[in-house]
Amino acid sequence: MKKKIIQMMEDNPLIAAINSKRSFEKALTCESDIIFVLYGDVCSIVDIVDRLKEAGKIVMVDVDLIDGLATKETAVDYLKRATRADGIISSKSILLRAANARGLFTVHRFFLIDSKSYHNLPKQLGTSKADVVEVLPGAMPKVLSWVQDVVDVPIIASGLVCDKELVMTALQAGAVAISTTNMDVWEI
Repeated sequence: MKKKIIQMMEDNPLIAAINSKRSFEKALTCESDIIFVLYGDVCSIVDIVDRLKEAGKIVMVDVDLIDGLATKETAVDYLKRATRADGIISSKSILLRAANARGLFTVHRFFLIDSKSYHNLPKQLGTSKADVVEVLPGAMPKVLSWVQDVVDVPIIASGLVCDKELVMTALQAGAVAISTTNMDVWEI
């Protein structure tokens, strides 16, 4: 299943990231095969995932952004048991490692704000064993190419990728896909 998801990213590199009820409704019918869920709480996440799955989507839940979930392995267990999510997104290596052990697809989210965070990336990825890396902000082609040199997993560009030119630049710099909450970009 993990290879299939990566292939889906390569075939359709625009990932719809949803952060509101409005973007959720649009994601149900958008062209993106993969949806990143960046909002919700323990009471709503089951319904959000179920409706997206019924629409035929591959669903990744950002465990760090779901209200009511702690940064503990039990949060991963809850998502695995209570939802039909295909994977998780997190900036926390321990959660990603737990998700991998449970057969979930994993997206390691990195906020590259300085050279320290960049140089820490390989170590963190080595701990998490994530399937892909998500780099924020993704509108930095030179940095994306640097990341490509130090990781051996596909890269997703995210954050501030807000038009066709930036999408194309990120893909040319080595990103396999783009994740965005900008609904206009979903239509490119």
